[in-house]
Amino acid sequence: MHTADRIVRADYVVTMDDNLTVVHDGAVVIKDGKIAAADSFDKIAGSFTAKHITEGANRVVFPGLINTHCHAAMVYFRGMADDLPLKAWLEEHVWPAENRFLSSGFVYDAVQLACLEMVKAGITTYNDMYFFKEAAAKATSEIGMRAVLGVGILDFATKAGSGADQYLASAEAFFDAWQGHELITPCIAPHAIYTCSRETLTKARNLAQSYNTAIHIHLSETKWEVEEAMKQHNMPPVLYLDNLGFLDSRVIAAHCVWLTEEEIDVLAATGASVAHCVKSNLKLASGIAPVVQMLKKGVKVGLGTDGAASNNTLDILSEMSLAAKLHKAVNGDPTALDDRTALLMATRWGAEALGLGSLTGSLTPGKDADLVVANLNKPHLTPIYDIYSHIVYALSASDVETVIIKGKPIVEHSRLLTEDETAILEKARIWQKKIRKQN
Repeated sequence: MHTADRIVRADYVVTMDDNLTVVHDGAVVIKDGKIAAADSFDKIAGSFTAKHITEGANRVVFPGLINTHCHAAMVYFRGMADDLPLKAWLEEHVWPAENRFLSSGFVYDAVQLACLEMVKAGITTYNDMYFFKEAAAKATSEIGMRAVLGVGILDFATKAGSGADQYLASAEAFFDAWQGHELITPCIAPHAIYTCSRETLTKARNLAQSYNTAIHIHLSETKWEVEEAMKQHNMPPVLYLDNLGFLDSRVIAAHCVWLTEEEIDVLAATGASVAHCVKSNLKLASGIAPVVQMLKKGVKVGLGTDGAASNNTLDILSEMSLAAKLHKAVNGDPTALDDRTALLMATRWGAEALGLGSLTGSLTPGKDADLVVANLNKPHLTPIYDIYSHIVYALSASDVETVIIKGKPIVEHSRLLTEDETAILEKARIWQKKIRKQN
């Protein structure tokens, strides 16, 4: 018999491995933060003993969800400026609010709230683009979440820096301080082609190459962005970046709503990945990304929430459900984006897009033990005929019961274990009063 740290038992173990294996009456074995085995409980019980055994009647276990595009600290601006187009939302509301309130303390407190919301909804990894990343990294690691944290790069001054060169210097310092951390992966995040010059984009690419880090960028989010690219560069955004030699397998491009067929081919050829943010794109009336066409061409597509200021929640389960339904409708095909594909986007493909596929995204022996246990003993989850269908079309964030990251329980009985939930919420209310008073 082998000794393990924990055995997590469930009626259904949804592995998201290459064969999309589902084990009935199964269990996941955790040892030293890794998945040691995922198999039927009978086989596990015959091979392993553990100090902790999580019982699994009316439960499902699946890999931790991956949020491939987020601005976590913007959770403090949730609902502040709704029902506006992106350009007005950004220039008239978000950027002025950031200039008033953005600081290391603001980011630390706000990221705590964002992580609390995400992890309780089954998200174990998120990919972020914002400022004051040292504070974000500290808050995230203290919660116990995994994150790819992108240092925001712009050509103009904000509370976080005077311009591109200072942001780039901050990025390099952040890389030096956090590279090799067990949970935090630094990356560089030039905001977009309309906020970063050719020179800035080239410097960001070169820095990413020298540190072998991911590049996180907004791309072709709005029709206006495409029109501006055609005016200034005589080519659409994806072709402009490709012309710069910017696109490769390190790039995670958020949104990609307005793409030509040629641009989709370029994304596929360069290996760049896409973060599909369906709810944010709909709410800002930016449009609907051609996800089915991208998937057919071999583009790696994950799911992102965007920031809570434009969504208004950080909930990949709801993103997944809406994406699967919406793309059936816009393609006139109920098979266009099926439940298996949707869950792959939310788990393994999302992890691969972020360069973390060897660590997380599936319940595969040898990977880190990042997993979610959800309670199926609910009216809206009864009866069960296909567990994939239930996860994609019926499961809610409130059904998440246990979240384990790198083998460590972070949420149990739907409560955060690592930090004080009440204190996090109270700090958010204090900030709300400040923002409301001065905004």
